[in-house]
Amino acid sequence: MKRIIPVLLFLLLCIPAQAKNMRFVQVTDTLYNTEDEKSADIMRGIVTDINKLKDVEFVVFTGNNIAKPSEENLKGFLEEAKHLKAPYYVILGNKDVNKQKGFGKKDYVKILKKEVKAHKKIESPNYVFEKENMIFIALDGSKEVIPSSMGYYKEDVLKWLNEQLNLYKYKNIVIFQHFPVVPPAKQESRYTFKADEYLKLIAGHNNVKAIFAGHFGVNNEQNVNGILHAATENAPTYRIVDIMNYETSEPDFWSVIKKIKTGE
Repeated sequence: MKRIIPVLLFLLLCIPAQAKNMRFVQVTDTLYNTEDEKSADIMRGIVTDINKLKDVEFVVFTGNNIAKPSEENLKGFLEEAKHLKAPYYVILGNKDVNKQKGFGKKDYVKILKKEVKAHKKIESPNYVFEKENMIFIALDGSKEVIPSSMGYYKEDVLKWLNEQLNLYKYKNIVIFQHFPVVPPAKQESRYTFKADEYLKLIAGHNNVKAIFAGHFGVNNEQNVNGILHAATENAPTYRIVDIMNYETSEPDFWSVIKKIKTGE
């Protein structure tokens, strides 16, 4: 099996004498299914590769972690993910929950709280965590009632996001979500509903540095009004992110993409 690993490198200018760097890994659309052994093999391959990397601060799974919404699939997915050496965080996608099928967001979060160490104190699919004085926000755009491929960051979610951006206005912020708000490809059925409201909100803050998403199955990076919008391809692809000099207050950054083939 061939795996393409895009490496996104933030180069923040105005480098201090002693630079402070951070590495994390983004994995998206693993679509784990207990009925499909191939999906378990994909997860095991990803976990094995990531465990070989040095200095990984954390791993984030940005949605569509399971192929069908069920407790069995989620627990199977987490059983594979628990072998990661680094802490990991989980975000919802459009395939992860469906209230009509008896597996809604409360069910999902309850299992995460029980099974994932990093989620022990997290009560919602929208949450904040801090690493080395940098803020990371997980944002939920999924719908548990009549799920669809179109994301929707509802009014209450955007209100909560605005509160967090104000609360941490003096810190650099990276947002993780499943649905991009800047389309990385022309697939109309997957566009995010009222994305303009989201973009207008973050335009009023200067502390959002990047947004990482999945969903479209492509690798794409766009700099929009000084914010990096990065979409990552489905697993077994994953993205290694090195944030250089992350404490820089007003970073001017650009990205370098390297594609590396590993495995057969």
